[in-house]
Amino acid sequence: MTVTAAMPGKAGKVNRRLSFVRWVRKTHGWFGLWGALLGLLFGFSGIWLNHRSTMKLSLPDQQQINAQLQLPDPRPQTIEAMGAWLQQSLKLDRGPNNTRVERARPVAWGERGGDGNARPLQQPERWVLNFGGPNHLVQAEYWVGNRSLSVRTTRNGFVATLTNLHKGTTMPVPWILLIDTLAGSMIFLSISGVILWWETHRKRAVGITIFAVAVATTVALAVSPLRL
Repeated sequence: MTVTAAMPGKAGKVNRRLSFVRWVRKTHGWFGLWGALLGLLFGFSGIWLNHRSTMKLSLPDQQQINAQLQLPDPRPQTIEAMGAWLQQSLKLDRGPNNTRVERARPVAWGERGGDGNARPLQQPERWVLNFGGPNHLVQAEYWVGNRSLSVRTTRNGFVATLTNLHKGTTMPVPWILLIDTLAGSMIFLSISGVILWWETHRKRAVGITIFAVAVATTVALAVSPLRL
């Protein structure tokens, strides 16, 4: 009886491959555990956001209140001073999450003078300040020179809060960085999932066909609106 010993080089290669597959499988599981809760949150809110325009879905638990607020005399001269005054007047816990200044500019139409020359109208500077968080949002809009500003308060229920978390509306930098880790996890899970399938399945023709069809369908649907 003859016993043939396995070649040391081939055995080492197999062992390295098995070690690599075990590492990918273990890491795949840990990454999936890290993103499980956020994945459920984004999956639920993503379905709602994806269909809200086509199916005319409105947020059932969202309420909006519009109001006009008289400014003090003298009026705040900077957007920072306006933010501090609004925080105090509206009894908000913290200052604005973000602010935006739109500089004064001529409007597209003009008033004709008696000599036939156009006298361009000037649109005043516009300030927009956003307060609050995903469950409620207070947006103030002020046209520089007015004696009052408009305030829109939006109060969100469970579904509306989830969609704001999904979009990152008024969320701080730590939340944005947390979502970046989820995005990185999804990239790794996609790559590691393909690697695990490739290394653990012998009959690969069907899988390659499914993957190719998925890629072609995704590209076609993504590109089609760009041709309109």
